[in-house]
Amino acid sequence: MSVNIQLEWTPNPSTLKYVVDRKLLAGGAVNFTNRGEAEAKSPLALRLMDIQGVTAVMLGTNFVTVTKGDSGEWDELNDSVMSTLDTHLTEGLPVVDEAALAASRQTSSQEGSVEQRIQTILDDEIRPAVAQDGGDITLDRFEDGIVYLHMKGSCAGCPSSTATLKMGIEGRLREAIPEVMEVVSV
Repeated sequence: MSVNIQLEWTPNPSTLKYVVDRKLLAGGAVNFTNRGEAEAKSPLALRLMDIQGVTAVMLGTNFVTVTKGDSGEWDELNDSVMSTLDTHLTEGLPVVDEAALAASRQTSSQEGSVEQRIQTILDDEIRPAVAQDGGDITLDRFEDGIVYLHMKGSCAGCPSSTATLKMGIEGRLREAIPEVMEVVSV
């Protein structure tokens, strides 16, 4: 049975979002910025990273965000991405290695109470909003009043990401959590 794939443009001209009619992940998103990460955790991301010009892949619950480098052209890349997604998902091949993802989540889940409050706001309010544009934002750490975030998918390198980070996310976190003084991207 063929996969229905819908292409969506994102605010980042280097990134396209492919919405599929299949559940790819139970929740959240996973970002891959190199072939080694993809090889360890996601057969689908690995196949997409093997396409000439693809520099990053983010998997969401029902979408894939693909980022191209300077050498890639969407006219050529899009056909390869669509074909790879259709073949991989139609054949029922695994999207991710759940055991590898679980192991990486365990090592990053040692957080204190401020980090937990930040994570809750990110998960409940911010991540669902940026996922609509094919992006994701994850907490790296909270240190000395500064929240360090990773911008992923279409958020990485997006022209409007600085405004989103400072006016949107920083404002919301400072309003809810007095300990937060600043938000920066890493």
